[in-house]
Amino acid sequence: MKHLANLAVVDEHSGPNPGRFRNPGTGLDFDWIRSVQVNRSALERRTSSLAGRRSIKREWQVAWLLKAVTLIDLTTLAGDDTEERVRRLAAKARNPLRADLLEAVGMQQNEVITAAVCVYHEFVQCCADALAGTGIRTAAVSTGFPAGQSPYGLRLAEIGESVRAGADEIDIVISRRHALAGNWKALYTELCEFREAAEGKCMKAILATGELGTLRNVSRAALVCMMAGADFVKTSTGKEKVNATLPVSLAMMRTIRDYHCRTGFRVGFKPAGGISTAKDALAWLTLVKEELGKEWMSPDLFRFGASSLLGDIERQIEHFVTGRYSVHHNHPLG
Repeated sequence: MKHLANLAVVDEHSGPNPGRFRNPGTGLDFDWIRSVQVNRSALERRTSSLAGRRSIKREWQVAWLLKAVTLIDLTTLAGDDTEERVRRLAAKARNPLRADLLEAVGMQQNEVITAAVCVYHEFVQCCADALAGTGIRTAAVSTGFPAGQSPYGLRLAEIGESVRAGADEIDIVISRRHALAGNWKALYTELCEFREAAEGKCMKAILATGELGTLRNVSRAALVCMMAGADFVKTSTGKEKVNATLPVSLAMMRTIRDYHCRTGFRVGFKPAGGISTAKDALAWLTLVKEELGKEWMSPDLFRFGASSLLGDIERQIEHFVTGRYSVHHNHPLG
């Protein structure tokens, strides 16, 4: 079988922003914000036809799924999380696919690892210790995740505490009320202060798109976050009733593309919440490649926020290798 690495979809793993300047942000441009409009029906037509127009089969599908694994922020954000669960998840991040499956498709263990492990602040140090020396990032959700309604000073302090505990990346939640009220100055100021508190760490801004009402609000909020220097814009906390969808992702991608065209700076994109199957992963990867280009198909510019996605990817790769599907519980996360 042709070595899948030659299909140019599994790159050497790297951290955020390798070899490029970080997004420095811009001034707050109200004329640019007001100019943002979104045609919902056009976005829905574009995304509804995606699966039918793009069919990825056999070794190409495996190659794309291996790429997807390297883009996952493996996540545990449950009320009953424990240090032992986090250590098991870190072990899965280091070896996300079974050794026999990797060997069968021409890959070796440690050639494929996830991008990061995402946890609550309480488990940052445990996670960072478990991932030390692997190149896998420790990401912490912050600023009163998921609602973002705790006192402002505490939200700023939480960022600093996670940085000092060993977090490489900070996933902050915006104050949705600012976007809903169109108070873009308040949102911009908030994000600038969050970025400063992150002390140079990669900052992902979670919009909670399912709570912003309209796609125009989503696009404008994403733009303001980028103006304030966000390294990534992320769809959801995973706790809303509606999380990542293809239309909302497309609206955000086109805002990212416009920002890059105007400023020259690339901002990453992270869909999260409800992405649980290999088929989902292929749809998002296709959309990213078509809308943003090959440059975005790397861990420094694209991530999946997911927990169960990895198990289904491993199951699909086993089907390619053996010709049959196994049961889901044969692919545990830890």
